[in-house]
Amino acid sequence: MKHESFNESTEMYLKTISELAEKEASPVPISALAERMGVSNVSATEMVHRLEKQGLLQHAPYKGVSLSDAGRQRATSIIRSHHMWECFLTKELELPWELVHDFACRLEHATDTAVTEALAAYLNQPQRCPHGNPIPSEGGEIAALDDIPLTELQPGQGGSISRISPESTLLLEYLATRQLKPGQIIRFNEVAPFNGPLMVSCAGETHALGFEVAAHIFVEIDEEPTE
Repeated sequence: MKHESFNESTEMYLKTISELAEKEASPVPISALAERMGVSNVSATEMVHRLEKQGLLQHAPYKGVSLSDAGRQRATSIIRSHHMWECFLTKELELPWELVHDFACRLEHATDTAVTEALAAYLNQPQRCPHGNPIPSEGGEIAALDDIPLTELQPGQGGSISRISPESTLLLEYLATRQLKPGQIIRFNEVAPFNGPLMVSCAGETHALGFEVAAHIFVEIDEEPTE
């Protein structure tokens, strides 16, 4: 059953640290956590100290925070619930791809583990969410992916969009209008002069993407750079 001592705020902090840790590949700076959560550094620091006392994370001064085993277990449980709801809302209710993230964010905090696992069984144990992100197993394991952010491609390289991470409704709506979704073939053409946007081709269209947007688009490269 869902642990009653975990409120929505606690769960969002743990989930956010887990998502940022993948990107940072090191302790997550409190400033980055505060920015992602939309709170002040002071508020984030206070919550970090509270979660540290609960044994859910470790805080290394001047370095950042990392989840404890207990914190990681709770975070992956929330992420699993979130992605299962995204799959259900997309597949069964046929809701728009770009909107299910927001709906799932509301549902994940009110979902018992038994409900999450019932959803998983009903959906035949999906491995990825509609946005391409791996779904943690019931035991908390997350499959490693062989992809890189679009910003790390070289001009002339291309491949298949594998996932959008981290997700946000505003970002997904922006990408949906341009059909930049997992499974689409994308090619990185060039960076516009004077540190301009990335020029990419996808589905017969050319798009100018800012670096911040492009950093959320992960690609499995299947082409070598062309001369």
